[in-house]
Amino acid sequence: MSDFPVCVHIDVRFRDLDPLGHVNNAVYLSYAETARVEYFLRLGYEVGSGNFILARAEVDYRRPIVLHDDVRVMTRVSKMGNSSFRMIFEVWANGELAARGETVQVWLEQGKPSPLPEALRQAIRRLESDPVEGL
Repeated sequence: MSDFPVCVHIDVRFRDLDPLGHVNNAVYLSYAETARVEYFLRLGYEVGSGNFILARAEVDYRRPIVLHDDVRVMTRVSKMGNSSFRMIFEVWANGELAARGETVQVWLEQGKPSPLPEALRQAIRRLESDPVEGL
């Protein structure tokens, strides 16, 4: 398993649940977003200052999450491109893998994909302990 530099605890809320008492599938992406935001904060990136958009997200669901489960979400950058980068995430509930997924973020300048700033690449290099493809 890859080393994930960011791990966040998630409190499962009643509103996260579907009628069967499981966390709704779309909420897993919100959990991944929470970990992604923490990752950006650790890079020194000011959330809300612009330039990143989420271009793609996919999730493989492994097990349901229910109210009061101990949930942790881990994330890391797995691949860097010219104007985008991929992040992988894992959602764990009570020590079991509940979901695994990937997102693609694109760097924009003046509304168009643009080369990732060298300062961002350097910050990711400092945060990641495992090699990142393309970095």
